[in-house]
Amino acid sequence: MRTWKIISFALSFIAIFTACRQREQTHRNHIVKTWVTTPDEHKLLRHDTILFTDAVDDTANVIHINTSQEFQNVEGFGYTLTGGSAMLINKMNDERKQTLLMELFGNNDDALGISYLRISLGASDLSPYVFSYDDLPPGLTDTALVHFSLGPDTVDLIPILRRIVSINPRLKIISSPWSAPAWMKENTSSVGGSLNREHYAVYAQYFVRYILQMQDRGIIIDAITPQNEPHHGGNNPSMVMSAEEQALFIKEHLGPAFASAGIKTKIVIWDHNCDEPDFPMTILSDAEANIFIHGSAFHLYADEVSAMSLVRNAYPNKALYFTEQWTGGKENFDNDFHWHLKHVIIGTMRNWSRIALEWNLASDPEFSIHTPGGCTECKGALTIDGDSVTKNVSYYIIAHASRFVPPGSVRVASTYPPHLPNVAFITPTGQTVLIVLNDGRDEHAFHVGSGSNWFMAELEPGAAATYVW
Repeated sequence: MRTWKIISFALSFIAIFTACRQREQTHRNHIVKTWVTTPDEHKLLRHDTILFTDAVDDTANVIHINTSQEFQNVEGFGYTLTGGSAMLINKMNDERKQTLLMELFGNNDDALGISYLRISLGASDLSPYVFSYDDLPPGLTDTALVHFSLGPDTVDLIPILRRIVSINPRLKIISSPWSAPAWMKENTSSVGGSLNREHYAVYAQYFVRYILQMQDRGIIIDAITPQNEPHHGGNNPSMVMSAEEQALFIKEHLGPAFASAGIKTKIVIWDHNCDEPDFPMTILSDAEANIFIHGSAFHLYADEVSAMSLVRNAYPNKALYFTEQWTGGKENFDNDFHWHLKHVIIGTMRNWSRIALEWNLASDPEFSIHTPGGCTECKGALTIDGDSVTKNVSYYIIAHASRFVPPGSVRVASTYPPHLPNVAFITPTGQTVLIVLNDGRDEHAFHVGSGSNWFMAELEPGAAATYVW
């Protein structure tokens, strides 16, 4: 009997020892890949690994991920390819240009992985000069659009877009006009003013011509907004448009024109700040306009990103997009990185956005490419000086998501401990991705749990990390 007890004890010991070794081996074989950026720029997407640990009982500093609770699909992360950005890239020598575009839009492990771009339909204020696709001398009109031409964009923007699409054919593009041609407007100026109602129909055809001619050049416009920042008429170019005017334009002209031409390009409304969620909701409440509208777009120069969820809760069948936020030439890396990670990347995604876009992709060292009255301090993700390229803060802001959260990923539920804003995703290949920011003044250690997978991490104040497993 005593012999059997000894044998039983030995077998139990062996079983426990084997289980421990197997668990240890499992932790060694299953690692979490990490990329960290610190506010002092000492670490810029610094790559490391973390081993899985045992589950913990400490609920105060734990991020729990529930992969069974899914939210919106992700369409991509990226920038606005302004006219100035395209011009700077296009002037680079051909080899350096291709290397840069591969780094930005390629799908290898070292590429930024940009999957979504915004462009201007005509000039933006970061174009080298003001233009539309149908400019005429004062007093003349062209209601048949005989003089319509993409000419100004065939020099830099379209050639660069064609290269980008050859690198990433899945790239999605949203296009926004800063203004209609001046002759279509009540004030006949590129600055401010409203679209003349007698030209609503021809302006709808202006969009149709644009989409079809871009398509002929191999560039598919996935979505448009009828007007960039329709309540900001002081830019050059710019145009104002009320919610009632935008609803009328869509339901009686733009929507029917797209349907008649067989155009599948999505119509996305608003494209302005979070302080006026009533604007898109007013349009969406119009049943005739609603049927043509895919969703609403937002910027965050006013109010809180949670306004996006107000629109989503009122119209859950409509998509949300975050299309613009700038970084300033006089701001420091620390402040911009912290604010944008919290609000543009984490905040927009937790409030149902399908995309997160920073403003201009590239600027020169003097921020000199802009229209008269255009932005004089808009810092690109890249500073391009001839063939020299410097990566700026918005490069790293977007990089914490774009490289790791490809189109087709799904946001999933994650808890939100104090000082640890975060957002989680499941990718199309089944990986879990978690983006975390330390929003506090002290270093924070925390645990992450997803099903049976657990790991511990720590971040210094203001630092952010992307975790992939």
